[in-house]
Amino acid sequence: MENSLVNHAEPIRKTPMQPAIIIADDHSMIRKGLKLHIQLNLGFTNIEEVASCHELMRELIKKKYTHLILDIILTDGSTLEIIPNIRRVYPDLQILVFSMQPAEIYGEALKQYGIHYYLSKTVGDEEIVQVLQKFLQNETLLKKTNTPHPDNPFSSLAPRELEILHYLLKGAGTKEIADSLNLKMNTVSTIKTRIYEKTNAGNMKELMELATLYNVNY
Repeated sequence: MENSLVNHAEPIRKTPMQPAIIIADDHSMIRKGLKLHIQLNLGFTNIEEVASCHELMRELIKKKYTHLILDIILTDGSTLEIIPNIRRVYPDLQILVFSMQPAEIYGEALKQYGIHYYLSKTVGDEEIVQVLQKFLQNETLLKKTNTPHPDNPFSSLAPRELEILHYLLKGAGTKEIADSLNLKMNTVSTIKTRIYEKTNAGNMKELMELATLYNVNY
């Protein structure tokens, strides 16, 4: 009788763990929309929001997160400046970039930091939900064969060059950029020269015109 009871006991079912999610975006409506999407369509409720790089770094120290959804540009600067540090300090944190910035430019650069999820804010709701589900359930993203973009002058820029580009487009000078990024002025000058060479821009005016043409925001 005892054996019969043991054999027919119900197996213990483990409840899947909820991911700890943080959304970093400078637009409140975007953050709340993403949060609502995740809650209603995926059933995950452990979600926090921040609007700046400073708030994001402070929140990562306070609590252990499993997934980060962030934009490229936040209220106090470009997340390209903090992603290397995030990767170094929190190597297991899964990261998805959700941005208006062109994926062919920033997506390729971010792969150097092991970030393969890059979602455009212009895609439809259905695709957003599908990608978020794969990301939050830690599914391997199918790697697409990248089509070269020879006509896009920014597609060959490295992460550090994109950081400097962000400051250049904001009108920052060499000294200001060097101070902001804790770099030597000659290093900034060298990278500025590379940016001009890679984009074939003859001056700052042409660089800004190219940025507008190829939807590079700053």
